[in-house]
Amino acid sequence: MFDAILMMGGLGLVTGVSLALASKIFYVYVDPLVLKVDDLLPGANCGGCGYPGCGPNAEAIVAGQSPPDSCVAGGADLAEAIAAVLGMTIEAKEPDIALPGCTYGPSEAAIKYDYQGLSNCQAAALLYGGMKVCHIGCLGLGSCMHACPFDAITMSDRGLPVVDEEKCTGCGTCERVCPKHIIKLSSVTRRILREYTTDDCTTPCQRMCPAGINISGYIERVSGGDYSGAVQIIKERNPFPTVIGRICPRPCEDACRRNLIDEPVAINYLKRYAADVEMEQQKHSQPYCAPGTGRQIAVIGGGVEGLSAAFFTARLGHSPTVFEASDNLGGLLRTAIAGYRLPRTVLDWDIQGVAELGVSFKTGMTMGRDFTLASLLKQDYEAVLLASGGWDSRLERGTSTRAEEPIPGVFLLIELLRSGLDNKYQIPVTADVVIAGGAPLAEKAVHTCKHLGAENITLVFNESRGKTDLSDEQIQNLEKAGAEIVFNAAITRLTGLENRLESIEYTDTRSGQSSVTSAQTLVIDAGRLPEMIFRKAPQPEQDESVPEPDPKAPVQWEGIQPYKNPIYSEEKGLLAKNDPITDYSAAIRAIAGGRRAAASVHKIMYNMDLGVAEKVISANSILQSVTHIENVEKSARHIMPACDPPEVPGKYPEVELGYSETDARAEADRCLRCGIICYKD
Repeated sequence: MFDAILMMGGLGLVTGVSLALASKIFYVYVDPLVLKVDDLLPGANCGGCGYPGCGPNAEAIVAGQSPPDSCVAGGADLAEAIAAVLGMTIEAKEPDIALPGCTYGPSEAAIKYDYQGLSNCQAAALLYGGMKVCHIGCLGLGSCMHACPFDAITMSDRGLPVVDEEKCTGCGTCERVCPKHIIKLSSVTRRILREYTTDDCTTPCQRMCPAGINISGYIERVSGGDYSGAVQIIKERNPFPTVIGRICPRPCEDACRRNLIDEPVAINYLKRYAADVEMEQQKHSQPYCAPGTGRQIAVIGGGVEGLSAAFFTARLGHSPTVFEASDNLGGLLRTAIAGYRLPRTVLDWDIQGVAELGVSFKTGMTMGRDFTLASLLKQDYEAVLLASGGWDSRLERGTSTRAEEPIPGVFLLIELLRSGLDNKYQIPVTADVVIAGGAPLAEKAVHTCKHLGAENITLVFNESRGKTDLSDEQIQNLEKAGAEIVFNAAITRLTGLENRLESIEYTDTRSGQSSVTSAQTLVIDAGRLPEMIFRKAPQPEQDESVPEPDPKAPVQWEGIQPYKNPIYSEEKGLLAKNDPITDYSAAIRAIAGGRRAAASVHKIMYNMDLGVAEKVISANSILQSVTHIENVEKSARHIMPACDPPEVPGKYPEVELGYSETDARAEADRCLRCGIICYKD
């Protein structure tokens, strides 16, 4: 008996010691912050956050890999509580919702594939490539429906997913399981920030449109008589439908598939008709906006690009103010286009629509004269977007006889050379000067700067030495004059203090390596100042014991360029090959530039990557398409009626009168409702 007790006691002692040692050896530290966040989460383990349970999501939230509002089972109160634990604040955010992006289902496909018993899309895509004729089309097996944790997706009779907006939480599960990427999360912000990729079902006309308007979508609304809905679709990417319906060069119509059988659909005339109906009703049909963020943005320039940037910035939830140097908004739309093509009442109507979204305007105010970059940043403006237009805008304002300085220390080469050796425009040429571009006039520019007091001059060229317009003799003369020449480089950032430029960052276009040079004067060989976004320069984190900086202290600022047109996304820096060096060649392209600028402002404020998505559609993208069309009857394009010749010579009314409703709906019915390779047959 005693031996048994002794044995059991010894066994217990050994076990206890072993467990104690094991607890030391195999101890796993758990961050107390993770435990606090995990305790707040509901414990549903639904997977809607994208992680396998609430515990892993709590770890991801603390690590910054998942936002405080990532729990779709919780509400705004939970998100605020988690943010408070992390010492953060969160802004209101519009809900995400899953959006299917396929046009035709398997039941409507011209050729159907039998997947031989496979029951999910992933297996079909892996085994057969999942072509169903269209490489990116929906396979119709319902993997998204089965994966949805909230029963928000059903499959229609057409074999396409249908999303119940009331049940959808925007968790993204369906997006993650779809092998063809045809169902994606959507929101106002996502739609403004995103560029189309080769995974998207886009139509030929939509891909050709510089603004990327969902053309088949609004034409379908016109066909059904829903003109307000048509205008809302147009305004997703174009705040000036009434204007553009009159002056657009219509590259979309060149890509229309009806060209393969008869004549293109009158895409732009249909845009105009829907917008004219809106104008006749005197009530703007506005697109959706994200919840307000309280962030104020300054937009310099009230032309097409500046107004468009303000429009999209407002839709992202921010509060933009447009500063315009002249007394009227609209830029060259108002001053350079004849009234019989674009009546001023039409332009004013579209500008009024921009104002109704919450955009403020201040006219007759010139940056550098009435206010400065530093003064705006000292106020509550978090970012300043420069979209001041080209030299022709200055000519129209009558200011070409003096040098303007919206950006401290930055001038156009034409201003420097027109000012001459006597410096009649009083351009403040400093000791350190950088000249960007200007190869044919480089010697003259360097000579002028030297004469006006420059000591150190750096010439920056995007091109290689052999591709500039400089001869070897000219290069030698520049070097003898003391100029440093940098080839294969692009200016990527400006920094300054208060009303003074301090330095310029340029990047080697081959290696990507960046260098910084001191400069108080930058001379740009272009007909316009480049689009740039300015903000207060980020400061290193300070100890809490250090007092807050004095709000009256000089402002340290930096200037960053918006991301480029995705077609030219490989280019870098100011004055890249395809950057606009005067004004945009068409208003619709300026609108697209305004959207990209607004998206860039948003990304910069939230420290998001300015790069574009992979597989973005460009001129070099290889996409499925069609070379001929079958089973479509020919039908003539409806002619736009025009006014009679005026009785008084030179007194033209608006020449094009617009469609009647009968003509508009009949023309809309000519649309083939295309997808990548599908169309209404």
